[in-house]
Amino acid sequence: MRSIGNTIADSLQLSLNYADRLREGVTSENFARLAMPGGGAIQSNHAAFIYGHLALYAPIILEQQGRDDLSVKIPDGFERVFSKDAQCVDDPDGSIYPVMEEVLKAFDSGYRQVITAIRESSDETMQEPNPIEGRMSELFPTIGSLHGFYVGGHMMIHMGQLSAWRRMLGLGPA
Repeated sequence: MRSIGNTIADSLQLSLNYADRLREGVTSENFARLAMPGGGAIQSNHAAFIYGHLALYAPIILEQQGRDDLSVKIPDGFERVFSKDAQCVDDPDGSIYPVMEEVLKAFDSGYRQVITAIRESSDETMQEPNPIEGRMSELFPTIGSLHGFYVGGHMMIHMGQLSAWRRMLGLGPA
């Protein structure tokens, strides 16, 4: 029988593979730019915001898994520009968001640790109560259900945004 962690990590691996494919054709010049098909800016999350926002969740998952040995440090300033409450804005001169390499490094290094932690997680850990109070606890009552959402549904919601942004830039599907 497969563990809960391995079942969740399978979904994460699919999400990470898609995240890698969606980088094709993305450059440091367009990474933090809103799409402007027809000349007008579309208020849609760009690659910098999506990868940076998702990078914020890796340390949360690791902490909730009790994996201090796999801790990930989010670079200074990420929380301010990538939090769930931050608004994605156009950054034509590169003065708002960190550079592409830094954002992708935070994303990649964090989720390499997360996939290890989730695969190694016991079913008992996955059945522990969700430590977040309120609506998130109602929706996802256990660590396993919360992390399943973070690395599955939440990540793929944002990958869908990235796919749409790519198409508006003329990069096509990945």
